[in-house]
Amino acid sequence: MTADEIREAIIEILSDIAPDEDLSNVKEDVPFRDQLEMDSMDFLDIVMELRKRYRIQIPEEEYTELGSMASTIAYLEPRMKDVSKT
Repeated sequence: MTADEIREAIIEILSDIAPDEDLSNVKEDVPFRDQLEMDSMDFLDIVMELRKRYRIQIPEEEYTELGSMASTIAYLEPRMKDVSKT
């Protein structure tokens, strides 16, 4: 998947987790928690959805890599390069 496809996938996951949030202006370098009303369970839901949809295993010690859109894309891009967009 490309960076743009990963961004789309993350927006889709976020919209499932927080359907009332306006995701049209998610900033790349601002932590999700500072932009969206998300708690730690919502964050774990992101990790679980990535695992379920794309079979991506993210070790707990690397969860901090998923803090913002930019860091999430940077972390996932090499791991998802061979994943087909669903």
